[in-house]
Amino acid sequence: MGTKKENLDQLITNIIQGIEEVKGDDIQIIDLRELENTVCDYFIVCSGNSNTQVNAIESSVRKAVSKALHDKPWHVEGLENSQWVLMDYVNVVVHVFQKQIREYYDIESLWGDAKITSVQSNY
Repeated sequence: MGTKKENLDQLITNIIQGIEEVKGDDIQIIDLRELENTVCDYFIVCSGNSNTQVNAIESSVRKAVSKALHDKPWHVEGLENSQWVLMDYVNVVVHVFQKQIREYYDIESLWGDAKITSVQSNY
């Protein structure tokens, strides 16, 4: 079995692949490890253009992680209206927003002390 860091890196890589597979937009990795009292190590935030795309991103992430790592989210919220879907993989929490909802909540600003990395998509 790999180290926790290797497992985390693989999980993040597969989550991002799942997002990119269905053209999720504006992917950010928020590293929370240096902050106190956080619930996980990383947030991965991305945007979709509609309920349909938000659902597709959630489904694609679930499939990518399941296929590569045989893991599934511990908890998923928000599929009822698909404006903000949260996928909890314990150490990594994925936030899939519709653009206007993401702008409204602006969680990147809430975690302004964290290291934020933008992922450049290949499409």
